[in-house]
Amino acid sequence: MRAQQWTTVSTTLPKALYLNTSAPVPSSKALKPYEVLVHVHFSSLNPIDYKIPELPLVGRFAISKPAIPCVDFCGIVVAAGSSRKDLSPGQWVFGMLDIPKYGACAEYIVVSSKEGCVALPGGAKPEEAATLGVAGLTAYQSIVPQLSEIVKKNGDSKPKVFINGGSGGTGIFAIQVAKAKGCFVATTCSARNMELCYQLGADQVIDYTKQNVVATLEKVARSQNGPFDLVVDLVGGATPLYWKSHRYLAPGAEFVGVGANFSLQFALDIAKIFLWPRFLGGGQRKYVLFTGVPNAEQYSAVAEMMAEGKVRAVIEEIYSLEDLRRAFERLRTGRVSGKLVVKVAQ
Repeated sequence: MRAQQWTTVSTTLPKALYLNTSAPVPSSKALKPYEVLVHVHFSSLNPIDYKIPELPLVGRFAISKPAIPCVDFCGIVVAAGSSRKDLSPGQWVFGMLDIPKYGACAEYIVVSSKEGCVALPGGAKPEEAATLGVAGLTAYQSIVPQLSEIVKKNGDSKPKVFINGGSGGTGIFAIQVAKAKGCFVATTCSARNMELCYQLGADQVIDYTKQNVVATLEKVARSQNGPFDLVVDLVGGATPLYWKSHRYLAPGAEFVGVGANFSLQFALDIAKIFLWPRFLGGGQRKYVLFTGVPNAEQYSAVAEMMAEGKVRAVIEEIYSLEDLRRAFERLRTGRVSGKLVVKVAQ
């Protein structure tokens, strides 16, 4: 089978990639009860796909070699283990592989987690479903579970959600999921992506390159008769927004940090947030460091939203498997609007 692989990352992941046209095909005869052999048609890229392999120690020792990048997938079931009675050969499925196992940029994969391989509902396009593995699920998990408590607290008042970074891979889904759940949504992006964010349903879009984000959020909160009920930070390292969040975020509300990076400075910033007591001038709002895990029920929920037209993928470009290096180079610019998809099957 064809697969993009790497063995050593000395600088960046794109430079380490090579196409293996005779990689071994996983055997359907060796499947464990909950495993599924999938013929991959599409994958999509996430920052986690290159950030972990590029870490000196983790990339070298925690990932089996030769490694195959990416975790998002959408494809067709070839064979299913004895305990996967819900799936059958020929059925379309989507989800994500375990990290740091990776492996989705190969024509055939074995999905080990029952939670990470879900049937694709009718009406959802495979190339769009391939973008849900990390980004779609992250958007859902960072917003929807918190809404029931917010609604209980606010009564009939519409929940107000601020999404920092609305035009990125996760932001595009976060805007739409929040709107589908009846929220007022404010978000940030650069001027070139403002129209996109409005098209996705955002009620207020802030150009972070020209506007004072905190001051604008304060103004928006006043116009909406109260502060925001939830902040989802998809940018990472945006700690100034947290330290000033008491100016626009309701007491008791959560500031959810999703966009983490692996720098020493980020680690110090997070340590400061958690260790500096509030009564000594520390943060005045609860900070939650997001950690997502595959969840089949939530995957099905967001896929149904997609099938019903409530959520759509924004795909900047679809790359061939042979062109994966260029796709990763584009992802590393940090300027992608939406998602980058890889057509794996020929």
